[in-house]
Amino acid sequence: MAVYSMTGYASVQRALGAAPGQDAPSSRRLGLELRSVNSRFLDLTLRLSEELRASEPALRALLTGAMKRGKVELRAYLDGGDAAALASPASQTLQRLAQLQAAVHEHLPDAKPLSVADALRLGASAGGAPQDHGAELLELAREALKELLLAREREGERLVASLRERLEGLRALAAQAGPLIPALVAQQRQRFMERWREAMQLADGALVPEAAQERALTEATAFAIRIDVAEELTRLAAHVDEIGHLLSRGGEVGKRLDFLIQELHREANTLGSKSATMELTRISVDMKVLIEQMREQVQNIE
Repeated sequence: MAVYSMTGYASVQRALGAAPGQDAPSSRRLGLELRSVNSRFLDLTLRLSEELRASEPALRALLTGAMKRGKVELRAYLDGGDAAALASPASQTLQRLAQLQAAVHEHLPDAKPLSVADALRLGASAGGAPQDHGAELLELAREALKELLLAREREGERLVASLRERLEGLRALAAQAGPLIPALVAQQRQRFMERWREAMQLADGALVPEAAQERALTEATAFAIRIDVAEELTRLAAHVDEIGHLLSRGGEVGKRLDFLIQELHREANTLGSKSATMELTRISVDMKVLIEQMREQVQNIE
């Protein structure tokens, strides 16, 4: 399965057919735009002109069935065409509007007279029920949704390639850190023994040499355990492998990836806190840089 980004955009338009009772096709155009960005959940916003409002439930059902996460905005509109394409109100309609206006002015002399726009709008309403564009709108929405999903898939492929590149970087850094630990433990053990010998030369005999040596070895062992990051490196490698598996499997993996990125960051932090050398500190910092870059990319995956 593909990995989808939550970022995408699609725009489609279509000329409307002839209205019932008309021979010539309408000059009006139906337009629809879809745009989406990242979000923790599916957040739909529909901006429809008044003539298209009845199609909102069907549009919501269409989007909900195709996407699981993301802040998605759908905007649909009717382009009215040029003024020449406007239907002329019938003479009887205009006469009726004039009669009604005169009747209103008898009781409300301060009422504003009808404007040309008012006359055209009321004349169009008197011509019959508004044309239903629901079927055309849904067909256009399916076309736009297909384009949006393709755009999200292409963006998802780029995100996967970038994440895999950073996973390889983490593996390389872990491979650098692994050999440092035994040498570091041996170095610290040797340092403790040297300090013990120095202490014996200055001791006043209060401690027997065997007891002092045992104490030094105990402290050296405790320090070795404290700085041993083998467990952190093992868990980090397991998280890296799981992320790679999820990217290969595809589907709705964004939330699981986000959790694993948090776990990677925790292991890198622990590695830094246990660091006893500049080299290990550098490795920890480089890991956290890669993990932060991955975190930003994972935020866009569905």
